[in-house]
Amino acid sequence: MTTPDRIRIAVIGAGRIGKLHAEHLAARIPGVQLAAIADINLAAAQETAARFNAPVAAVDYRQLLDDQTIHAVVIGSPTDTHAEIAQQAAAAGKHVFCEKPIDFDLKRIDQTLAALERAGVKFQVGFNRRFDPNFRKVREMVAAGKIGAPHLLRITSRDPAPPPLEYVKVSGGIFLDMTIHDFDMARYLMGSEVTEIYAAGAVLVDPAIGGVGDLDTAVITLRFANGAIGAIDNSRRAVYGYDQRVEVFGSAGMVTVSNNTSDTHVYSNAAGIHSALPLYFFLERYTESYIAELRAFVECLRDDTPPPVTGMDGRLPVVMGLAAQKSYRENRPVRLDEIEA
Repeated sequence: MTTPDRIRIAVIGAGRIGKLHAEHLAARIPGVQLAAIADINLAAAQETAARFNAPVAAVDYRQLLDDQTIHAVVIGSPTDTHAEIAQQAAAAGKHVFCEKPIDFDLKRIDQTLAALERAGVKFQVGFNRRFDPNFRKVREMVAAGKIGAPHLLRITSRDPAPPPLEYVKVSGGIFLDMTIHDFDMARYLMGSEVTEIYAAGAVLVDPAIGGVGDLDTAVITLRFANGAIGAIDNSRRAVYGYDQRVEVFGSAGMVTVSNNTSDTHVYSNAAGIHSALPLYFFLERYTESYIAELRAFVECLRDDTPPPVTGMDGRLPVVMGLAAQKSYRENRPVRLDEIEA
């Protein structure tokens, strides 16, 4: 498909993330027209289309795939629909931006990636944290050798409140829903692949989460191919807000990223030292990175360059998530090649 100066993009899914992408495409990405919204809830599609001036709202996303004036789709529907929609979009000649994860099943992921490659369309996975300027700076410093040889990685990722139980039931579990972002960050920041994972978990926030077979608290250790060691800690509830911190320690130094806050004031008095709480959740914390990832997707279409987050970048964190699940169940370290086997 020849890409024109003005790229027409449709959004599939009018839930929280679909609305976010629709807003950014409509108002914050130059050279783009938000062409349509599709959702199985037609009222949601119509409300989103009206709000962001998309000319078409549909209940069946295949209507958008049949529209030859649409150049690309953003898939923000439930995870169990991602693979099928991506394959059908590829068959229709549409470029695809897909929210994580591509699927929970590696076979379906591989089928999807093969279909996209056969069709010759661009495919980008929505790991938006790579586009956060703080984390990107860490990656640049590590890659430039500013901290020497990396030895230790620490990632803290804690939500302010657990998601609704209905969401937890279909989320794929904490490792494939929440930690998957941290698995991607581990690969991205260290510039090395993870070879082994050991996961410990518990239900300490909400017994109902355990009742549907999931965890709400976890610590995961990682071994990297370059010999470094990593640790990720997750919680579904941090009462003080969205806790997102990173540290990479190496032979020649250390680089850290602290939480973003609404302002940087520090007030000191006899009672203590006081500052603003972290931004409340991912929509506030990562607004700019969501915009940047879509801008990068559009640029790769316009310039005919590879997308910055590839299908394989989307696949490997799923392998890591499956390894973490297996490690937790069997209470042992699990090599990633066990999952591939």
